[in-house]
Amino acid sequence: MLKGKKILVTGADGFIGSHLTEELVRRGHDVRAFVLYNSFNSWGWLDQSPAEIRDSLDVFSGDIRDPFGVKQAMQGCDLVLHLAALIAIPYSYHSPATYIDTNVKGTLNVVQAARELGVAKVVHTSTSEVYGTAQFVPITEEHPLQGQSPYSASKIGADQIAMSYYSSFETPVAIIRPFNTYGPRQSARAVIPTIITQIASGKRALKLGAIHPTRDFNYVADTVQGFIAVAEADNSIGEVINVGSNFEVSIGDTVRMIAEVMGAEVEIETDEVRLRPEKSEVERLWADNGKAARLLGWKPEYAGLEGLRAGLTQTAEWFSNPDNLRNYKSDTYNI
Repeated sequence: MLKGKKILVTGADGFIGSHLTEELVRRGHDVRAFVLYNSFNSWGWLDQSPAEIRDSLDVFSGDIRDPFGVKQAMQGCDLVLHLAALIAIPYSYHSPATYIDTNVKGTLNVVQAARELGVAKVVHTSTSEVYGTAQFVPITEEHPLQGQSPYSASKIGADQIAMSYYSSFETPVAIIRPFNTYGPRQSARAVIPTIITQIASGKRALKLGAIHPTRDFNYVADTVQGFIAVAEADNSIGEVINVGSNFEVSIGDTVRMIAEVMGAEVEIETDEVRLRPEKSEVERLWADNGKAARLLGWKPEYAGLEGLRAGLTQTAEWFSNPDNLRNYKSDTYNI
């Protein structure tokens, strides 16, 4: 259990990290939020958190690539939820070195500090992208790893570094492997916000990349519950655990559902810039979430077609709020 423990969340300023940080604070936990240092003193999405949550936070500004700052941030912490990462796949095509520095070396900094400080547990964040195009479905944790993009390769490296510390030094590491998380605050480089922001901005001819690939979409509230379940379960140490909905849907069908939810008639225009190189495109993702159910008792609340519709409805409502929509540039392709 997490009661009475000091919890560090790296990447607390990001999409999933901010939702996770808020939920932990709502549950009464003692949270230190690691945010990326910047001269604006911005805490990322946490700037928009309710005042009572912001006032409860112990905020540390630093850079996951710096081992000294990482170790300082982890001082006095019992548990580390490590989410800090670069995640945009297209950006990894032209700036791959930053992905190695942030994702691989950043993770090394976390597990090395955990080893030196005697941290009770590290929950490291993986991604379904490490599986590449499904060789069998649903995808279990035993599926081969395929680095089809520099991003994916960097996350495979990060996962292996994290697990190597468990194997070599008995550092208490658990790996959560979320499939495609969506919801309020997500970057517009992801497909669901791309679709919603274009429609919300009045566009009806949507510019998209490939629409035939399938994904296993997970509403952010389910992903957050998955993180907390992994953190709380003693039997998650040394394990890799998928967090997914066990429901496969194509990008094209997702577009149609979003348009229906938002009451819009749309057409899809293929934007060549948004297409991944052919061998880099992950064609199919569909999670087997049986291990999460067995080890953690975790099951998605937003499951199946109706769960996806409910999650998309809440996401569309958030993005359609003018105060939120103005944070996004729907005319610009965000890599």
